[in-house]
Amino acid sequence: MGEIFDKANGQPDHPHRHDYFTVLVIIAAEGDHIIDYQSYPFSKKEVHFVGPGQVHQVLLDRKPDGWFFTFSREFLVENDIPESFISNINLFKPFGDTPPLKIDDKGFERLINIVNEMKTCLPMNFKYRNRALGALLQLFLVYCNNSTSLNPSQLDEDKASVCILRDFKSLVDRRFVEWHKVGQYAAEIHITPKHLSETVKDITGKPAKAIIQDRLLLEAKRLLYHTNLSVKEVAYKIGFEEPLHFSGFFKKKAGVSPTQFRSNVNR
Repeated sequence: MGEIFDKANGQPDHPHRHDYFTVLVIIAAEGDHIIDYQSYPFSKKEVHFVGPGQVHQVLLDRKPDGWFFTFSREFLVENDIPESFISNINLFKPFGDTPPLKIDDKGFERLINIVNEMKTCLPMNFKYRNRALGALLQLFLVYCNNSTSLNPSQLDEDKASVCILRDFKSLVDRRFVEWHKVGQYAAEIHITPKHLSETVKDITGKPAKAIIQDRLLLEAKRLLYHTNLSVKEVAYKIGFEEPLHFSGFFKKKAGVSPTQFRSNVNR
């Protein structure tokens, strides 16, 4: 990260998004990491996770000490790493809050050792290079997952509740514009709305309705920031029939009106 800072002459990057996964391993840094319009101050011994499609920006006050690495969905396929593994460890969050993961001294030293092993495997002439990197990536993410207070059952990919959560998250990301109600998702998964909401809350701490609303809010923010669509057009774009209903929803969830949000991010 220090090398990138020097190449950019300390200038901040612009808000942008990638179609791959990004991990920032922060030894020490000062400034802010903005992910989907939420600002997280940099500190020491922490890990930041950015998923494909998330808008992020790194704002640094001085040269940082740390590393970053990226990997694509294609890399997961090539190394027989199911994307359900990435979903279940719940470190990359496609919508909702994505605060950095704080790591204790012993755990962080372990992660740095893995990053150093990744560097060793980078030369193209390293035999089974991608296999080694894939194994190290999984080990890194498993250690990170074990440093969180997440429900450990979330890693059990064969458990029925985990399968329900995975299917629900996938459906939300694909159908949130059309479907705003829990019952619509429950019908597609062939369970009752109550069962779906209780299952999602047991694992994530949030009811299913909140997950849907988080995704709607995120898309609204992205459209307000990255397009010139009017508030009314944004409302229709994400499936609201009444612009006033959308404005009320946005203000309740974001704390400001859509117009105020657009004004704030464009300062």
